[in-house]
Amino acid sequence: MWRNGFKWMFLIIGTMIGAGYASGRELWEFFGAESGLAIMIFTVLFIICCSVIMKISFRSESTHYLPILQSLMGKKLTGLYDMMIILYLFSTTVIMLAGGGATLEIIQFPYWIGIAVIVFLLVVLFLWDTKGMTSMNSFVIPLLIIFLVGVLSVFQMSMGFSIEIDLSKQQNWPTAFTFTALNILPLVAVLAAVGKEIKHEGEVWIASIGSGLLLGGISFLYNESLLKVAHEIMLYEIPLFAILKHYPYYMILVMSGLLWTAIYTTAAAGVFGLVTRFRNYIKLPLWLLALLLLLMMIPLTTFGFSNLIAFLYPLYGVLNLYILAAILLYPITKRTNM
Repeated sequence: MWRNGFKWMFLIIGTMIGAGYASGRELWEFFGAESGLAIMIFTVLFIICCSVIMKISFRSESTHYLPILQSLMGKKLTGLYDMMIILYLFSTTVIMLAGGGATLEIIQFPYWIGIAVIVFLLVVLFLWDTKGMTSMNSFVIPLLIIFLVGVLSVFQMSMGFSIEIDLSKQQNWPTAFTFTALNILPLVAVLAAVGKEIKHEGEVWIASIGSGLLLGGISFLYNESLLKVAHEIMLYEIPLFAILKHYPYYMILVMSGLLWTAIYTTAAAGVFGLVTRFRNYIKLPLWLLALLLLLMMIPLTTFGFSNLIAFLYPLYGVLNLYILAAILLYPITKRTNM
């Protein structure tokens, strides 16, 4: 139970920590000053959402997200949100590809070469069907968390670790709802695809509470670190590099590699959600279906990483508020089944 619980926990975190999150760009768009309370609310909301989605997936033994949407939204709205999830997964994977190209530019790789590398590795991952996805996350995500928390902690210590929470200055708390809502659709898509593989309800609680507390803690530490370099963030496509400029060059190389890995895991989660949705309709091997989808995405990466995040993420955060409300109310409206 514990082993599987941690496997799903890392799948959830791998879905969350992508180009937007690991680079700091997504956190900076939503949080910033006066956001301590917002991050605490996000942590609670995230735990509830993950547990509800996983319980429905577990009990319906789902292999893709349509049955989960029907349970949450009813049949009338399922078609609308099905289209929204497809659009969301498609567009955010485009953002991950753009982020992959932007990250490798730091080490003098041409933008298009960086995109070609990530596309190739994504296709290779799906040669192992769905098992490649969970195995990769169980190995990569713990390393990413350790290095990211390590870099942020050392940075904070170099600045005197002067973290203060003034409860009278927490006006940004409503963003907890839009930030949680932003990340709901990929969670529905990915967790619904593994419902049949969840063996015990205890796995749900391990994965939900573990991922929520980890992401909440990292988000708070990251946000506080970004506040200390707020005057420099506008100079960087990737805000993390405003922090890393205080480190030796080899640390920039290490974190560029880890950031690229985070981008890769979330791109994989997006493609995973799409290919499991279409596999019953398009009778192709998963790797070939993944390749076709990725080839359609490549031209759209020309819009640029930070521009895509600045426009699409707040928009999705607002559009997804309805499904967030449906998930939070589900244990009340369907309490006999929970």
